[in-house]
Amino acid sequence: MGLKRGLVQVYTGEGKGKTTAALGLAMRAAGHGLKVYIIQFMKGWPNYGELKTVGGHPQITLRQFGRPEFVDPEKPEPVDREMAQEALRETRRVLTCGSYDLVILDEVNVALKYGLIELRDVLALIEEKPKHLELVLTGRYAPPEVIERADLVTEMREVKHPYRIGIEGQEGIEY
Repeated sequence: MGLKRGLVQVYTGEGKGKTTAALGLAMRAAGHGLKVYIIQFMKGWPNYGELKTVGGHPQITLRQFGRPEFVDPEKPEPVDREMAQEALRETRRVLTCGSYDLVILDEVNVALKYGLIELRDVLALIEEKPKHLELVLTGRYAPPEVIERADLVTEMREVKHPYRIGIEGQEGIEY
């Protein structure tokens, strides 16, 4: 099938739902026969629900590049930088192989903020993106340069969140 024209989308902001929106887009695209590749930066926890669903869909490839532990934004471990660099290399390979219609870089904006990858590398990926490929970048802290180059930007805004009153995340809802 394929796309006539692929755009660059950014899902950012302090509110919940950026990854969820991207996963919904992946399911929609796959339902229309498009090939999807999801690269998750800084995620390595094997219990994310999406690994059990979209990760097993025949039209969707999902790869994690991260440890099961959270990255310390003040002092990332060398392994965190190495895994983020590996995710960038995989992104470049996927963008140039011609096999995918939609590529999602989940939490790439956070990886930028934490200094795991360089802005110039992400901007180069956006510029090198094939015209027929849709590219989605998720995560808080989207830099102005990424927002400027995007065709669609959605900012999730937290209005109210149960974490603020001590309600912990639930398996199947938050992860």
